[in-house]
Amino acid sequence: MQEFEMEKVSSVLENADPFKTWWPAVIAVIVGIVVTTRTIMGGQRCPNDNHIKDHIVIITGASSGVGFEIAKVLAARGGRIILACRNMEAADKAAAIIKRELQCVALPNVKDNLDESNSKDKFFVEARYLDLRSFDSVSRFARKILAEFERVDILINNAGIIFDKTHTKTVDGFEQHLQVNYLSHFLLTHLLMPHLQKSPMGRVINVSAHAHASAKMDFSDTLNLGIHADKFHVRDAFAHSKLAVLLSTRYLAKALKGTSVTVNCCTPGLVRGTSHLRNSPLMSAFCIKVMTLPWMWLFMKNPFEGAQCAVHLATEKQLKNISGEYFNDCNIAASSELGQNSELAEQLYTQTLAALKQKTKSDFYLKQKHI
Repeated sequence: MQEFEMEKVSSVLENADPFKTWWPAVIAVIVGIVVTTRTIMGGQRCPNDNHIKDHIVIITGASSGVGFEIAKVLAARGGRIILACRNMEAADKAAAIIKRELQCVALPNVKDNLDESNSKDKFFVEARYLDLRSFDSVSRFARKILAEFERVDILINNAGIIFDKTHTKTVDGFEQHLQVNYLSHFLLTHLLMPHLQKSPMGRVINVSAHAHASAKMDFSDTLNLGIHADKFHVRDAFAHSKLAVLLSTRYLAKALKGTSVTVNCCTPGLVRGTSHLRNSPLMSAFCIKVMTLPWMWLFMKNPFEGAQCAVHLATEKQLKNISGEYFNDCNIAASSELGQNSELAEQLYTQTLAALKQKTKSDFYLKQKHI
C-alpha cells in the first residue's frame, strides 16, 4: 500500500505541468514586485565616474554609515580623504579598512589614474579628531587643517544625530541636534573658507534630510533658543536642524556668488544600517526589530546607496557653477516652502553669526560685504 502511494506521488510529480497551476505565476509576480520596489527605493547611482586626483576632501562623521561609504568612493577616485570624527578608534579602523579594501580590489580605472609606484601609499585616508558638540574642538580642528594643508577642495558636512535627548545641552549650551547637525558645521565651513577659496573649484556639500519638510521655524527665534526649546520632541529638533542646514546653504551660496566656491545640500534619503537608528523607537525591543527589519530592507536605502548623491555633488564637473540647490537622488529637487524662504534664510544666517561670534569670539572670514 505504501509503495503504491509513493508511485502515485512520483507519477503526479513527473507528469505535473507547472502552467496548469497559479502558484508559479504568483511567486514570479511577488518576486518581481519586491525586486522592482527595492530597485526604486535604492535611488539613483552616481551617474559619473570622474576622478578627483589629489583633491583634499574633508568628511565629517565618516567612521561609519553614509560618511564611510562617501569616503571609500572618493578615496577610490583619487581624493586625499580626511575623516573628521569624534570616535578616533572607529575612525582609525575605518581609514585602515578603506585603504586595505582599495589596495586589494582597485575600482575600475583607478590604477590608470594613480601613481603606479608605492602601491601602499596610493590611497591617502587619514582620521582626525573632531567633536561637533564643542565649538572649541571645531576651532582647533580648523586651525590644524589650515596649518597643514595648502587648500581644501571639498568639504562634506555629513555628520549628524537623531533621537538624542533634547533637554541635554552641549558644553556650549545649545540643544544637541542644533549644534551637531547645524551650528558646528556652519562654524567649520566659515573657518575653512580661506582654504576653500584657494581651490580652483571649492565645494561645500551639506547633508540635510527629507525631515526638513516637517520643520517649523520662528522668524524671531530661528535657532529655537527660547523657552520652548526644551519641549521640542527629538523628531522636531532633528527636522528643525535640517531645515536650518538647507536655509543656510541657500544664503551662503548667495554670499559666495562670483567666487570659486559652491555650496549645495542633499538628502541621502531614508537609510538603514547606520548608527542613527540606535536610539530609534524602531530599535527599542527585539520583537519590533524582527517585525520592521524586512520592511526597512525593502523601503530604505543601504549606506552605499545613501552616499551616491553626495558623491555626485563632489565629483560632477557640470555642477561647477551650480550653487544653493537642494539635491535628491543626484538631481535638483523641490524643498519645502520654508526651505525656499529667502527672508527666513537671511534672518537665520544673521542670528547664527551673532550666536557663534558670542560663543567663540571668532572673527569669521566671510564678511557681510561679500553678501
